[in-house]
Amino acid sequence: MQRQWWLVVVLAGMALWFFISIEPVLMPFFVSMVLAYLGDPLADRLEALGLSRRLSVSLVFLLLTLVIVLTLLLVVPILGRQLGQLIESLPAVLNWAQQTVVPRIQSLTGMDLSTDFDQMRQAIVDNWRQTGTLAAGLLAQASRSGLALVALIGNLALIPVVTFYLLLDWDIIVAKLRGSLPRSWEPAVVRLAGECDEVLSAFLRGQLIVMFCLGVIYAVGLTLLGVRFGLLIGLLAGLASIVPYLGVIVGISVAGVVAFFQFGDWLILLGVAAVFALGQVIESVVLQPKLLGDKIGLHPVAVIFAVLAGGQLFGFTGVLLALPLAAMVMVVLRYLHMNYKNSTLYDAGNHPGREESS
Repeated sequence: MQRQWWLVVVLAGMALWFFISIEPVLMPFFVSMVLAYLGDPLADRLEALGLSRRLSVSLVFLLLTLVIVLTLLLVVPILGRQLGQLIESLPAVLNWAQQTVVPRIQSLTGMDLSTDFDQMRQAIVDNWRQTGTLAAGLLAQASRSGLALVALIGNLALIPVVTFYLLLDWDIIVAKLRGSLPRSWEPAVVRLAGECDEVLSAFLRGQLIVMFCLGVIYAVGLTLLGVRFGLLIGLLAGLASIVPYLGVIVGISVAGVVAFFQFGDWLILLGVAAVFALGQVIESVVLQPKLLGDKIGLHPVAVIFAVLAGGQLFGFTGVLLALPLAAMVMVVLRYLHMNYKNSTLYDAGNHPGREESS
């Protein structure tokens, strides 16, 4: 039995090394797996209504494609335009801060911040210029390098193809994996897989819907207030809400600065606070209980660590993988902890036989 566990550990280490080695090609396959996982329950329901598997998968695939294309066509141009306006307005914001904020801080603290702020202002402007130059250089290099451009287009073209075939054979793949398990391991592995499925469903479907709804609430609220870059700030806050309270902190800070700089009135800050307070109330009363419950159970520190560790190991693909894998690891750790609490190792000191023998 011990030899079997050592074999499992060695195979897991080899698999980890293998995935780290092929990280550049993982992204389209992982995106396809996520899309197939999200679409499989709907395909199963359509199949239960009497449609063939191929027709069910085709309808789900068409729906996913329609949602992604509409999102790209409607949201990306607006975000690009607002991001460009934000970059253009940065020098004006820095000038306002230098003329208004810095003198007030100096009058309150007695510290001379002019020189330090000038250096910081110049560094920010230079970095923005370097960022734009770097982005243009990378784009030009990608355009000149036919191989890199072909690889990028090939990776993007792989996503719909792999997604379709994974959706088509998803149940068959799951059945074959279950049939390949050692018979003595099957009950425990199947139970753990069921719990992982619940956690992943809560995260991939529930958490993403929560983030999307919060982003929409923040974006619509800020836009109705007339705050510039409302859509950009709202979606940024929605994405940041993957870590509890981080979305509110980021969103209300950025929106408050932008709104005050735009209107020059402290009352607008009350409106900004009301928008984010409304989002928090809806999240706490409606979204979290209905979509998530207590299934995920990841501590905010664990979320931050998982994202950073995933990015360090696998780059952008690791960032996407981090939280689903962390949620699955939490399920396995809870299972191991429960077995440990029920083992003689945990309760050895209170074992009656041991006390009598001593």
